[in-house]
Amino acid sequence: MRVVGLDLSRTVAEIAYLEQGQVTRGGRVTLLHAVLTEWAAAQLRPTDHVVLEATGNTMAVVNAVRSRVARVVVANPAQVRLIAEARVKTDKIDAAVLAQLYASGFLPEVWIPDDATQTLRRQVARRLQIVRQRVRLKNEVHGVLHTYLLPRCPAADLFGRKGRMWLSTQPLPLEERLGVEQRLRELDRLCEDLAAIDRLLAAAVAHHSALQQLLTITGVNTTVAIGIWAAVGDITRFRSPEKLVSYFGLNPSVYQSGLQPARHGHISKRGRSHARAMLVEAAWAAAKSPGPLRAFFHRIRAKRGMQVAAVATARKLAVIAWHVLTKAEPYAHTRPLLTAIKRRALELQAGLPSQRGQKGLAAAYSVKQLRDRERATLEREERAYTKRIAHWTPQPAGVAPKRDSPQRAATAAK
Repeated sequence: MRVVGLDLSRTVAEIAYLEQGQVTRGGRVTLLHAVLTEWAAAQLRPTDHVVLEATGNTMAVVNAVRSRVARVVVANPAQVRLIAEARVKTDKIDAAVLAQLYASGFLPEVWIPDDATQTLRRQVARRLQIVRQRVRLKNEVHGVLHTYLLPRCPAADLFGRKGRMWLSTQPLPLEERLGVEQRLRELDRLCEDLAAIDRLLAAAVAHHSALQQLLTITGVNTTVAIGIWAAVGDITRFRSPEKLVSYFGLNPSVYQSGLQPARHGHISKRGRSHARAMLVEAAWAAAKSPGPLRAFFHRIRAKRGMQVAAVATARKLAVIAWHVLTKAEPYAHTRPLLTAIKRRALELQAGLPSQRGQKGLAAAYSVKQLRDRERATLEREERAYTKRIAHWTPQPAGVAPKRDSPQRAATAAK
């Protein structure tokens, strides 16, 4: 078996071959699809293993050479840097190091998603860019109003119909008014683009059972569910919920040396930052809905504050998502009527025909008596959770919880 190490840059890739313990230089290849495909056909063998780091153009290189070799491996650049940091660093050395690490079994690999997951991730990333651009434009309009000491808009939405009518009557200089109108036109265009992407995302995932299960979790709407699913991909690659929590960067950093006890710091913030932000957004929504998650949020907030409570709830949501996806079961404390509304909204967003005159489970959510009954059930579950954890005491790190002996347990039962 021969190992081929590729160190990618913007325009070229440095090549190193490792065979029978000897590293040889392979020169450079231009990172153009036609040139790379021609090089793969001429130089690569069916038994080769190609190793490269994860960069912006990695997947294009993987797709160009995958059919020519036995295996393509993508390495985690941050972990490779920690393992093989050197004072002398060149592209030739990096390509050789990749090949040597893989041959020795020390290469930290990255999961390569399938084509459907890659497409979904690109659409989710594009949606995030559009949302950020909309926020920027809205902040610029608010900044203009603040600059000229204008009052707060009486309408609930400044960028709605009533808000825009109010905005058109405000005394602004001509150049500022033209700037505001330009931003509003750009905002309308971005809203159209956002609606188009939402339709594509909904159509791609509307019939998948995994997404339907994610929608049963409190605080998780369609956008959050799609973002989580696109980031996770194949849930079987996470052996435990702690692995998924670490993948989202919601695990605490740990510092320990010598005989000193371990000291836990802030969350690591490594991994899928977009999915982590969506989980935090879902945590704020879950904190406003009745159920054990709200009780958990309030318990942490009383000790550590709101921000820490939101992050802790986001971590709890990641654990719940792992169990929901692994076991293919709905969330235990779900609201059936609210879940039906979310699922129906996903279907309509995907372009499925409306069913006028036909009442399904989602229609029952409009009945106040049924909504109150569903909410009361979750409030009872919330009180039961609060009562159950009222006497919990934190255990020191490394100390196992005490367990009563059978004799003491029998005495306590009497």
